[in-house]
Amino acid sequence: MSNERLIYLALGGAGEIGMNAYVYGWGAPDKERLIVVDLGVTFPEMEGSPGVDLIFADVEWLEARRDRIEGIFITHAHEDHVGAVGHLWHRLRAPIYARRFTAHHAARKLSEHGGDEKAINVVEPWPDTRKYGPFSVGFAPISHSIPESSSLVIDTPAGRIVHTGDFKLDRTPLVGEPWDPDLWAGIAAGGVKALVCDSTNVFSPHAGRSEATVGPEITELVSDAKGMVIATTFASNVARVKTLAEAGVAAGRSVCLLGRAMRRMVEASVETGVLTDFPTVVSPEEAGDIPRENLMLLVTGSQGERRAASAGLSRGKYLGLEVKEGDLFLFSSKTIPGNERGVARIINAFSEKGVDVVDENSGGHYHVSGHANRPDLDTMHALVKPQMVIPMHGEHRHLREHAKLAESNGLQSIVAPNGAVVDMTGNRPKIAEYIEAGRTYLDGAVQIGALDGVVRDRIRMALNGHVLVTLILEDNDALGDPWVEISGLPETGRSKAALVDVLEEDLGQFVGRAKRKTLSDDEALEKELRQIVRKTALDEIGKRPEVTVVISRLSA
Repeated sequence: MSNERLIYLALGGAGEIGMNAYVYGWGAPDKERLIVVDLGVTFPEMEGSPGVDLIFADVEWLEARRDRIEGIFITHAHEDHVGAVGHLWHRLRAPIYARRFTAHHAARKLSEHGGDEKAINVVEPWPDTRKYGPFSVGFAPISHSIPESSSLVIDTPAGRIVHTGDFKLDRTPLVGEPWDPDLWAGIAAGGVKALVCDSTNVFSPHAGRSEATVGPEITELVSDAKGMVIATTFASNVARVKTLAEAGVAAGRSVCLLGRAMRRMVEASVETGVLTDFPTVVSPEEAGDIPRENLMLLVTGSQGERRAASAGLSRGKYLGLEVKEGDLFLFSSKTIPGNERGVARIINAFSEKGVDVVDENSGGHYHVSGHANRPDLDTMHALVKPQMVIPMHGEHRHLREHAKLAESNGLQSIVAPNGAVVDMTGNRPKIAEYIEAGRTYLDGAVQIGALDGVVRDRIRMALNGHVLVTLILEDNDALGDPWVEISGLPETGRSKAALVDVLEEDLGQFVGRAKRKTLSDDEALEKELRQIVRKTALDEIGKRPEVTVVISRLSA
């Protein structure tokens, strides 16, 4: 009896929204040939990862097995699916496969990080399939909020897997391929072993709306506006960007794109042929000479990003343009969980300037989601008729609810968060083992691990402040008292004296009475000095700061 098995493993994206990275394998345990699906990023927040630039999956497990990787398959060009390609490819060195629009972005990311663009392979959509070791893989077009999104149809010796990627059931997406139930019925006709499925909107009870329903509402809103109109959406949602631009033109306004990501995404869409007839736009310099009532700005920053165009406008000027009382700002987007504070900050800043803000709380008329709602998931289950459903792309509550939905539809299911290796070989999915599935932080130009302690120490310093103590010794005698520098702490405490003076006084008294044995032992001396600082600080300001002690010894 063969001991070969079919496995699924999420390294990111299962138990969270973002940082998607999935692995499929076929073969004997720990000898499987592997394919990787997506290498995405998630974005930091100050509370949990201060100072960090990007976060992506820890691929140490994959790196140790990179000689068994048949390829990396990218479903679409959203950052949470393709954003880590440039950062991680050099550790995996496997060929990358994607459709033309997605490949364009993947190649740029590789180039930006010194990778080999020849690793990118452009593939044609379904029914074209190719063989990769024990797998056959095809890219099946599916509607989403970015062009050329694809599900993966993966044929294995144990049966067919359908990895949906991000999707919605939209027959009129305006840009990109529409939802085609006949195509999907054909994919399902031979039987599907596992549907590995997007879970993002499992709690949304109503069937998803089409992108085509948004245009008339936006056009009416822009036509009724009196001052300048500014609108933001996900730059990657080029169908929405085009809808916004067309609404501006219909209202007799000149359209200006602000923000590098917005311009780059439109240019890439035109260059790769997925976007046609995009309205003519004006430059920021030209926009400055156009009457406000005749101008519409399409800007980056729908999620409150501090360096994006919308944040710049909320603080004052951006590229010479500024908002004024009576202008209209439209969020044609949904706030991703975790970004609420940043978005609220921008909304309030605009409010202080007298700008009217329309967002997702305005009845939902100006945005539709790119993910399948609960009734749409029911439709996908019924159409594909898989033997089992593995929920992915969602927080743990989404995965669990999706598993319940699948079981209510008579399908086997399992909750498999990051790190859970699922054996799909038999009739029921089961957890075979767990691996460490951590995070990697991009901190400036350096990649650091979650267990390296850098982020933890940064959080502790942010919460508690920092004290630097310097002491100079010669022949085990102190040359003067220790001196202190503080960061992130109040200058005075309960005694009303300067905190630095109080600390230096207590440290000086200790050093003055310390025995030579203590002064000769750096480790013991550091410990005593640290304890004194923390106790004195607690008495003075009610905090125990992080302490760094520097002992310098001069030789005679």
